[in-house]
This record gives sequence, C-alpha cells and structure tokens, in this order.
Amino acid sequence: MSGVYARRFARRIAVLATTAALTLTGLLVTAPAAQAAPPTPVSATTARSYLSQLTVKAEGSSTGYSRDKFPHWITQYGTCNTREVVLERDGSNVVQDSNCAAVSGSWYSPFDGATWYAASDVDIDHVVPLAEAWRSGAASWTTDQRRSFANDLTRPQLIAVTDNVNQSKGDKDPAEWMPPRTAYHCYYARMWVHVKYHWDLSVDSAEKSKLQSVLNGC
Repeated sequence: MSGVYARRFARRIAVLATTAALTLTGLLVTAPAAQAAPPTPVSATTARSYLSQLTVKAEGSSTGYSRDKFPHWITQYGTCNTREVVLERDGSNVVQDSNCAAVSGSWYSPFDGATWYAASDVDIDHVVPLAEAWRSGAASWTTDQRRSFANDLTRPQLIAVTDNVNQSKGDKDPAEWMPPRTAYHCYYARMWVHVKYHWDLSVDSAEKSKLQSVLNGC
C-alpha cells in the first residue's frame, strides 16, 4: 500500500471509529444534511413580482387567536421536533444527545450579527409571526393548515436567532419592525414575501409600502 493510500485508509478508519463511538454513547442522531441556514428565499426581482400579486387589505382582528391553534413544535423524525431540526440546521458543529437536544455548537443570528454557544440563548423565529398570519388569513384555515405553517421547513419561515431580538419583534410586520442589522433587510423582505405568497396571506398597505421600499433597494 502506497503512502498516500495508507494515509487515506487511516483517515477512513478514524472516521468510522469516531462514528461508532458516538453511536455507542447515544450522541449520534441521524438527520438531514445541515445547510447552516433556512431555505434560500426567492430573488428580489421575484419577490417584487410576488408582492404585486398579494391581496392588500386592512389586517383582520386578533379575536380568537391563540398560539395553540398553530400546533408546534411537532416531531419531524425520531425524537427530533421542529425546533431541534432548525437548531441543527442553522448551527455550526451542533452535537445532539439521544433525545435530539442540542448540547453544544454555535449559532450565528443574522438579525443582529451575534453568535451564541448555548441553545438556550436562541429562539426559532417564525419569519411571518403566527399572530400576523392569523390576522392575514390564517384565521379561516384548518388546524392542519396552521400546523403545517407553524412547522414549515420548506419555505424560509423558520430561523434560529438571538432570543431577545426575536422577543422584541413579537408579532410585528415589516412596517413596524425590521432586523437590527440593516444588511439583512433585503434578505428578510425576500423571506417575508416568499412565505406570504406561498401561503396566500394578505398584506396591509403600510406593510406593502415598506416591503416595496426595501426590495427596490436590493
């Protein structure tokens, strides 16, 4: 065996040994390949087109709204719920225990540019908040539709961010709140419009005006 092939063989054996050790200790959780970010939203050009097609009307009432009407976080696979899936996806070097809880790793919050090393410092933000969705059309959905929306991993609707930044956002739309990091505004507007368009949610006039302004500057 040549020196090059011997080194490759040794590396392969080392990887297999590490995997076996993690499996024996219960730390290895089979999961989809991490991409360290939510799904990429549509381009600014497409977002502008989508925005022009959204229904514009005054926000509906919050009467009857409850987070319980948007069941989350649901099991995605094994012992992993949606929150843990997003933590693993959006983080770096994330290690999960046998219950799928993130026990180590790091998370960069694009909303404010902060990096965190404990999952407890990170919230999973619904880009279009649940209450905002309720006032924009989700009040008439079935529970199954609301469950799918609240756990949507296919659209750019869920993202790991600094917990207190997410809390400051609350259920505000872009006319009322944008990420503190201005460099992320264009991307955030693209995410917001992508989600609202897919789920056929309406926008109010102030919300549309703000989104138009941001997207025109992309």
